[in-house]
Amino acid sequence: MSRSARTRSTAGARSAVRTLATVALAPIVAGSLLAATATSSSAAAAQQAGTGGAKPTVVLVHGAFADASSWSGVIRRLRDDGYPVVAVANPLRGLSGDAAYLRSVLDTVPGPVILTGHSYGGSVISQAAAGDPDVKALVYIAAFIPDAGESAGELAGKFPGSTLGETLNPAAYPLPGGGTGTELTIRQDRFHRQFAADVPAATAAVMAAAQRPVATLALEEKATGAAWKDIRSYALITGKDNNIPAEAQRWMAERAGARTVTLEGASHAVSVSEPEAVTDLIRRAARETR
Repeated sequence: MSRSARTRSTAGARSAVRTLATVALAPIVAGSLLAATATSSSAAAAQQAGTGGAKPTVVLVHGAFADASSWSGVIRRLRDDGYPVVAVANPLRGLSGDAAYLRSVLDTVPGPVILTGHSYGGSVISQAAAGDPDVKALVYIAAFIPDAGESAGELAGKFPGSTLGETLNPAAYPLPGGGTGTELTIRQDRFHRQFAADVPAATAAVMAAAQRPVATLALEEKATGAAWKDIRSYALITGKDNNIPAEAQRWMAERAGARTVTLEGASHAVSVSEPEAVTDLIRRAARETR
């Protein structure tokens, strides 16, 4: 074959490859454009919600030994009611860093926010929301409500009744700058009774396997902000809580002036066992802060 023929053949092959690539990529590009349009439309709708009196975005923050899936029943109910929802993956590495991460998420949410935290997530929302005019209410679900200078660990021990310590399994993990830290999980064989006694055993077993470890630093680091002093607050107290005693929850809620409801038979995993009650309190916060 002559050089000119080979050149024509190569050019033809390249043209065919370009044609195939264009055909193959067309659905992907179209899908990306549709996704971008949907995201833009969703953001615009949320912005309208913030300016036109429609429903605020509910931002949910899980605590230690849990993940964002612990809000699943709450999310379904809120979405059915028309609320935009964001369930944040809380890093559980340290209070200041976790709060900074949550603030970065809040910066992406247009319009008013109902900020909800479970357990240690209460400490995170209290610090992250300080000075944020878009956060219209704080909802604490079986949660810590610290003042500046207090840690979650300190508040957990303020009243008797927690049996968490005897169920914990500590482990070392590498720190980014070198050295090691300590993180904690609940022993899987103790998880059901300790964390989720009113959840079916099969569900609790899945939760135990999927639990997110919390760094000891997160529980020991003292808060530097207390947004509940400036933002209307709500609290759900769990009467059969083996992690944060109900008496401690009640004391923190009263100090914060929170509008409070109590579920006497609920465990610490109340967002899983009683999602309707949790959703109801969030609905109330949204209604009363418009």
